[in-house]
Amino acid sequence: MTVIILANCPAGLRGFLTRWLLEISPGVFLGSPSTRVRDILWEEVRQYAGKGRALLVHPADNEQGFTFATHDHAWQPKEHEGLTLIHRPAPKTHHEEPRTAPPPQRGWSKASKRRRFGS
Repeated sequence: MTVIILANCPAGLRGFLTRWLLEISPGVFLGSPSTRVRDILWEEVRQYAGKGRALLVHPADNEQGFTFATHDHAWQPKEHEGLTLIHRPAPKTHHEEPRTAPPPQRGWSKASKRRRFGS
């Protein structure tokens, strides 16, 4: 079983994939093409994805029983002790200088006005 997931890809690419795979949800394609056809489809996806992202999952002869490939994803597959895991990059933190609020103006509150004017 082969799964291809597309995000932000051209509609023409989705139409192209429906020739060999079943679109079970928008951007999610499922089927059992031969290895040769699967590799050709993946090359087409990588070529025509544009600014979109793509993910391919297919069976493999390993401990997990499957393998996957990504195209323009921030999350990348990494090999770790014979298993393929997903490496998620740490969120970017902005080291901003602590903002100091300007001190409040004197005499702006009702209590300050009462004290000042004796009311």
